Amino acid sequence: MISPRLTSSVALVEAVALALAAVAFAVDIPRTWEKAALDTLELPLANREFSPIHIDETAYYRIPERVIYKSYPVYAPGREPAGYMERLKTVEPEVAFDPSVLSTQQQWVSAGEIVFNAPTSFHPLFFTAQDLQDPTFFKKTGMPVAKDGTIPFARWVVRRKGVVELGSMGCATCHTRVLKDGTVVPGGQGNNPNDYEGALLLQALAKVIGSEKMLEQVHRFAREFELPWLPDDLNRLAGSMSLDQLIGAGEAIPPGVTARANTSILLPPQIPDLIGIRERRFLDHTGLVRHRNIGDLMRYVSLAQDVFSADRYGSVTNVNSAPPGARYSDNQLYALALYLYSLRPPPNPNHFDASAARGRLLFEKLECARCHTPPLYTNNKLVPVEGFEFPAGRADIVSAQIGLDPRYTLDTHKGTGYYKVPSLKGVWYRGPFGHNGSAATLEDWFDPARLDSGYVPTGFKGYDGKTRSIPGHPFGLQLSPSEREDLIAFLKTL
Repeated sequence: MISPRLTSSVALVEAVALALAAVAFAVDIPRTWEKAALDTLELPLANREFSPIHIDETAYYRIPERVIYKSYPVYAPGREPAGYMERLKTVEPEVAFDPSVLSTQQQWVSAGEIVFNAPTSFHPLFFTAQDLQDPTFFKKTGMPVAKDGTIPFARWVVRRKGVVELGSMGCATCHTRVLKDGTVVPGGQGNNPNDYEGALLLQALAKVIGSEKMLEQVHRFAREFELPWLPDDLNRLAGSMSLDQLIGAGEAIPPGVTARANTSILLPPQIPDLIGIRERRFLDHTGLVRHRNIGDLMRYVSLAQDVFSADRYGSVTNVNSAPPGARYSDNQLYALALYLYSLRPPPNPNHFDASAARGRLLFEKLECARCHTPPLYTNNKLVPVEGFEFPAGRADIVSAQIGLDPRYTLDTHKGTGYYKVPSLKGVWYRGPFGHNGSAATLEDWFDPARLDSGYVPTGFKGYDGKTRSIPGHPFGLQLSPSEREDLIAFLKTL
C-alpha cells in the first residue's frame, strides 16, 4: 500500500514542476535575416566563386509575413467522421499563430508545432483533394495512414468561410514519418512517396493541358537546378528529357528521398531526420549550413522553405529568380525552431540483448566511434570527397577517404565538396540510408554485394533506373553474416 505521505510528496513535486513550467519564458528572438550572421552561415561551395549570394536584409523584410490560419486533419477514405466536411464549411477563418498570447516556453513550443504543420501552398504539387478521397490512389502510391485514419502530410485550411482548401508543403509534408503500426513521428525522416505522387500528378495534368505545354513548363522549372559553371552538369540533362522520361525519373524516387529545394530529380537527397537537430553542428548532407545557435536554424528554415529561389551564384541568377510571395516571421521561425529542438524519438522496441552486446563490442573493435562518436553517435565533422582540395588543419574536417558517390556534393547548389558524418541515433525507425537513400535497410547497407557493378540498389536506383552499385563507406562489409547481424542489432538499439 502506498503511504499517504508518499502520495502527497509526489503531488507536491508535480505541482512544483507545473508551476515552474508556467513561469514566464524569457524570449530573446534573434533577427533572422542579419547580414553579419548570413555572411558566415554557409560553407563556400566547391566552386567558391559561385557560392550563393542571398537576398539582402532590406528586401527580405519587405516580403510579407505568412499568415498561419487554423488547419484541420485530413482523413483517408472511409475514416472521416460523419459530417466532417460539412462542419468545416461552417467554421470561421481563425488565425492560429499569435505571438502576443505566448508567455511560457511550452506555449512557444506548441505554437511551433502549429507552424510545423501549417501548409505553405494551396496548389497541388504532389496530390489533389480528389486523390485523397480515392482509395485506389492509396493502393497505388502506398501513402501511409496514421492509426487514427489521418494523413499527416496535408491539412484542410479555412481562409474564407465556406471554402475548405487542401494545403501542403509545410515542414510536416516531408518531415513526418508514419511507422508500420500507424504511429506518427513528427520530425522523422518522411516516408510519404512525394515524388512518385508528383509524377502521377504530372501525368494527369498533361492530359488536361496537353503534353507539349506540360513539358515546356517542366523544362522551364528544371532549369532552376542547373549549374551553368559546370561544363558537364548532369542537371542540364533534365532540360532535354521527354515528358515520359521526367515522369519516370519522379517515379524512381522512393519514400524517404525527395527532390527538395536546390537539388533535382536527377540527384535527389535522402530526407534528413530532424529529431536531435539541436546537437548537430552542420545542416544538409553536404554540411552547407553551420548550426551555431537557434538563429542559424531559423535562417536555414527560411532559406529552404522560402527565399532560396532569390539566390544568385556569383554572376549567375536563378532562372525564375524572384522573392517569394510570403515568408515566415521571426516569431514563427523562433517558435518552429524551439519545437524542432523539443522533438524526441518514439519508444524503441529493440532491446539490448546478447546479440546487441556483441555488436557493441564490434562497433568498438572496428573503431566506428572515431566518426560516430557516442553519445550523439556523430563527431559532428565533415568528410571531403575524393579529389576535393580542402584546407588543412581544420578541426571540423576528417581527413578520410570513404569513396561515396561525389555527385551530390559537387554537382548541386549544395555542393561543398564534403559530406557530414550523420548520427546513427534512431536508425531503427529510419530508412532508406546513404546521402541519396540508395540502401533501403541497414541490412542492405552492410551487404558487401552493394559494391559490385551488377548490384541493383534497393532504395534510390538512379533517375533512369540503371545506376548500379552503392559505392563507398566499406566499413563493416568484411564482417561475417553473424557479425553483421550483431552489429545491426546494436545499431537498432540506439
